[in-house]
Amino acid sequence: MVPTTMATGMTTGTGITEAKMAVPDPKEARLARQTRLVALVIAGTMLLWMGGQQIGAELGLPLKYSLLIDLAALAGFIWAMAVTYQIWRARRT
Repeated sequence: MVPTTMATGMTTGTGITEAKMAVPDPKEARLARQTRLVALVIAGTMLLWMGGQQIGAELGLPLKYSLLIDLAALAGFIWAMAVTYQIWRARRT
């Protein structure tokens, strides 16, 4: 029987034992969490901004509220860009 590799990284066959799983690096795990958070913030900010603009137009809200929604979205995008830069710098080292 020829040993085969399964999707889990374990090897099966005659006389071959299961490989040990690599311990994840805590730094990489933290960076992965931050990356997922940034992705959620970008997507959520865009959806809330578009929804806020649509609802504001339908309700006939004054433009000052539209500007407030724009500034909140801008703050979310600036935060996401700053955290993305920090992730990029951390992965370079």
